[in-house]
Amino acid sequence: MADFDAVLKYWGAVEGDYNGFGGEVLTRLFLEHPETQSLFPKFTGIGRGDLAGNAAVAAHGATVLKKLGELVKAKGNHAGILKPLATTHANNHKIGINNFKMISEIIVKVMAEKAGLDGAGQDAMRQVLSAVINDIDGYYKELGFAG
Repeated sequence: MADFDAVLKYWGAVEGDYNGFGGEVLTRLFLEHPETQSLFPKFTGIGRGDLAGNAAVAAHGATVLKKLGELVKAKGNHAGILKPLATTHANNHKIGINNFKMISEIIVKVMAEKAGLDGAGQDAMRQVLSAVINDIDGYYKELGFAG
């Protein structure tokens, strides 16, 4: 519970600029892990130099962070939010669990830089994201998805 509260102290900055934070998260994900861009069919034609500032990338990043905000605010009581997300990411999008780990570290970095997330906050965010990823992995196993 303390980890969720520590993250929520900084979450207002994200809520104030979902598109800015979201665009930065996905742009960095695609630049640091180019293979991930192919997981988003609508972004495959966007050149590396055109990712930053791309409205569609920012909008999708905002969607990702809004969902993450719901999960953080649920403070671990997130099955109703997470199970449908895990199901679509397994069955429709075929997103491996490692991709959640990659984007998690990008989220921590961006929040440290743009929201002032301090060392304790970064540790808390990693704990929260790890718990979420572990639960996604559990749902993946239930679905028979070897993500």
